[in-house]
Amino acid sequence: MLAAGIVMVAVQLVWKYELVRRTFFRQDDFHYIIRGQESGFTWDYLMWVDVGHLLPGGFGISWAMARLGGYNEVLAHTMTIALQAGAGLALLRLLRLLFGARPAILVPLGFYLLTPMTIPSLSWWAAVLETLPLQLALPMALSSHLLYVRDGRVRHVVAACAWTLFGLLFFVKAAFIPILMLVLTAGWLTRASAHEATAAWKRLWRYWRAWLPYTALLAAYSWIFFTGLYNSVQINNATQTPGLPDPAVAGEFFWMLGSRGLIPSALGGPWQWRPIGDDYAMAAPPDALIWAGLAITAAVVAVSVRWRRRAWLAWLTLLGYFLLADVVPVLLGRIELLGPGILGYELRYLAATATVVAIVLGLAFIPLDGEAQPWLRPRTRLRWAWAPLAAAVTAGSVWSVAAYADRPLGRTVRDYVGTATLALTRVPRGTAVLDTYVPPGVAAAAFFHDYALHSKVLGVPHPWPVTWLRELSGPVPNPLTFDAQGRLRPVAIQGLRLPQRRGCVPVGPSEVRFRLPGRLPGGVYTAQISYLNSASTTLSVRLGLGVTEVRAGKDLGRTFARIAGEGGELSIRTKGNGPPACLGEIRIGHPTPDDTAPAIPPQPVDS
Repeated sequence: MLAAGIVMVAVQLVWKYELVRRTFFRQDDFHYIIRGQESGFTWDYLMWVDVGHLLPGGFGISWAMARLGGYNEVLAHTMTIALQAGAGLALLRLLRLLFGARPAILVPLGFYLLTPMTIPSLSWWAAVLETLPLQLALPMALSSHLLYVRDGRVRHVVAACAWTLFGLLFFVKAAFIPILMLVLTAGWLTRASAHEATAAWKRLWRYWRAWLPYTALLAAYSWIFFTGLYNSVQINNATQTPGLPDPAVAGEFFWMLGSRGLIPSALGGPWQWRPIGDDYAMAAPPDALIWAGLAITAAVVAVSVRWRRRAWLAWLTLLGYFLLADVVPVLLGRIELLGPGILGYELRYLAATATVVAIVLGLAFIPLDGEAQPWLRPRTRLRWAWAPLAAAVTAGSVWSVAAYADRPLGRTVRDYVGTATLALTRVPRGTAVLDTYVPPGVAAAAFFHDYALHSKVLGVPHPWPVTWLRELSGPVPNPLTFDAQGRLRPVAIQGLRLPQRRGCVPVGPSEVRFRLPGRLPGGVYTAQISYLNSASTTLSVRLGLGVTEVRAGKDLGRTFARIAGEGGELSIRTKGNGPPACLGEIRIGHPTPDDTAPAIPPQPVDS
C-alpha cells in the first residue's frame, strides 16, 4: 500500500504541475513581493497582520523572493510542487499510522489528491503560501501526536509542537491543529466507547505532557496575533477593528459556503466555474447538482453513522472545523466587504479543509489499526457499495479541474508585466512616465492602493531610471503612459478641445475666458495648454471655483494643469507681474494613451 500511495502522489504532482506551470503572480502576490522589497527583515515586517492573515513564514519567503529575481516563476512553481508533494506524503503517513497498511486508506488519500477543493488556491501564490504549508503541517503534527499517545516518548510531543508552529508561521488556521489532536485522542485513541465518555476524558490527562506545551504554544501565538491584529496599519492607512456581522449574514454565509462550496467540491464539483478575470475562478455549481449533492451527503453520513462506531463524532468534527476555521475567520474579516453571495463560492477558503475531509472520511468508514469492535452492524452489504460513488467523484473531479484549467490562467498578467518591463528598457533614462494603476486584473487599485501603481509593480527587483509622475503638472516634455497591453504610448488628453487659432491668444494679468465646446460636470481634470512665449511665466488656470497654478516655459511648448472644478469656461491669466503668455490649442479632460502614436514595444511580448 505504501508503494501504491507514493505512486498516486507522484501522478497527481504531474497532473497538477500542468496547471501550476501556467499560472503567474496576481493581486496579493505583487503586494507581498513589493512589500518584501521595500522592507527589512524585521519583527514588524514579519508580524504584520493583513486583514486577519498572520503569515511571517510567507512574508519571509516574499522578502527572499524580492531579492531572487522578483517574480521568479521557476522558484514559485518549484516550491508549490514541493509543498504539494510533502502534503500528499504526510497524509499518506498519517493514514497508515491511523488505519494500518490496508488498501482502504487509498480512498481518502485519492480524495485529497483529486478534489477540486484545492485547485483555485494553487493558481494564487499568496494562497499557496498559506494553505499548502498547513496541508503539510496538519497531518505531520497529528502523526507525531499519535506516536506520542502510543509510546509516550516526549520527542514526539516536541515534533508535534514543531509542526504546529510551522503551520502557524503560514496560516492562522493551524491554531486548530491542537484541537483536532484533542478530539482525535478523546474520540478514538483512548479506545473508549460512546458510553465511556467520562473515562475517555480522564484518560486524556495521562497525556498532560502534550497538552501543556500545546496550550502554551497557542497562548503565545494568540497574544502575538491579536496584538498585531489591532496594531497593524493596513495599506489604506486604516487599522483593523473586527466585529461580528449580522446574524442573518453569518447564517447565509455558513449555508452558502457549505452547500455551494464544501459539499459540491467534496463530491467532485463544482463542475462549472465563474471566471474572475482570466487567471482565477470561483465555484458555480448548477442548482440541480447542489441539491443532489446535499441528498448524497445526507445518505453517506446516515450510512456511516448506522454502521460505523463513532462515525457521528467524525462528521461532527468536520462540521466544527468548518465552522470555526473556515466560516468564523471570514465573518470577522471581510464578509462585509464582498458579502456572502460572492464569498460563499470561494473554494480558496476550503483548500486546507480538504485534508480534514480526507481524515474524517477515514474515521467514518475505516477501522483504526487494532481497533476492537469498529462496526455497529455486519458490513457485508457495504463492502463494495462505495465504488460507484467513488467512480463518480473521481470523474467529476477530473472534469472540474479540466474546466478550471480551460482558461488563460497567468498568461494575460504575465504578458502585461513582460511587455511593460520590456517597454521600460527601451526608453531613455529620465523619460517622464505617468504613474498610473496597473489593470485591475493584475492588481486591483481599490484593494491595494499605491501598491497597484506601475512604479511599484514594475519596480521589482530594481527601480527603473525613469521619472515617474503621479500627475501631469507643468511643462512636461513628451510624457508617456501605459496602454491596456502594457505598451508605452505618448499621453493624449481625451475630452474637450479648443482648436488652435491663427497665431495665438495673448494672456496677461487679466483673465481671458476660453469657452469650452461643452459643459464639464464636477470632477478633476487635466488641461493641456500649448504656448509660444517670449519668456517663462506662471499661469493661473480656473474652472468654475477650482483654481491652480502651473509653469509655462519659453518658446514653443505645452504645459499641463490638474484642476478640480466644473463649468463651461476655462479662465487663464498670468500670475502677478510675470511676463505675458501667448496660448494656442487647449485640451481638457483625462490623460489616456495616444492610440494613434507608435507604441513601445510595438507588439506585446510573447508568453
